[in-house]
Amino acid sequence: MKDQLETLVNQMIEGEILFLDAVSEFEKRFIKKMLERNRGNHSKTATALGIHRNTLSRKVDELGLDHRPKRRARRLARGASRPGR
Repeated sequence: MKDQLETLVNQMIEGEILFLDAVSEFEKRFIKKMLERNRGNHSKTATALGIHRNTLSRKVDELGLDHRPKRRARRLARGASRPGR
């Protein structure tokens, strides 16, 4: 993994990516993956990241992350009328 990271850093330097842009993009992707892994649960994600939940919430807002998990369509309850019927 260290070799892959070294290669990535070299590519970013050659591409003249600014440090702050690189850090921001890494942070955004890392947090997004952890939120997905924890199904959008901020408390679990913050614990996994080793940061306070409020810090995570602030970062989610700053980075413009949509942290809500995708929900499946709810099935209609038995006996409920369906539109158009």
